[in-house]
Amino acid sequence: MIAHLNGRLVEKTPTSVIVECAGVGYFVKISLNTFSKLGDDENIKIFTQLQVREDAHTLYGFYSLKEREMFNHLISVSGIGANTAILMLSAMTSDEIASAIVNEEVAVIQSIKGIGAKTAQRVIIDLKDKVVKSDFTTENIFVTDNTNQNDALTALLSLGFDKKRVEKVIAKVITEDQTVEDIIKEALKVL
Repeated sequence: MIAHLNGRLVEKTPTSVIVECAGVGYFVKISLNTFSKLGDDENIKIFTQLQVREDAHTLYGFYSLKEREMFNHLISVSGIGANTAILMLSAMTSDEIASAIVNEEVAVIQSIKGIGAKTAQRVIIDLKDKVVKSDFTTENIFVTDNTNQNDALTALLSLGFDKKRVEKVIAKVITEDQTVEDIIKEALKVL
């Protein structure tokens, strides 16, 4: 198995990279989270997982070992293939997925495109014990003291904005007695 690649970044797209190592260019599928963390450095190290099937040998790449570990947990669930796992890791970070699993938040997992209620429940049932034993941050990161603030955060995350940036913007624009719609409108002006 190829555990990692350490080489020159030749090409980078939101779904893949090509890394040249010793004259060989490796095509690696990645998540959007990995894409955003890679930056524009010429020399990179990317952790990988090789999937071998009858019709293809596909290399998946991850910015961190935690993301690769979550990928391996996800593909162990019946009904979730490698592409769905990459889609899940593109929609949420590995810690966010771990938190949703540990806190049994079916709706959060189901909010990912292509994941239905039964699959979300299966992910929680199959992975809860594994995730608790792993090194993921699993406190409930989806609950805040203010319900309107939480609803606005969830809505903006579903639009594809970065979680940390959205949290900072909401903290700046929120005032007493604002509706969810008002918080979202003010945040969108800044974002």
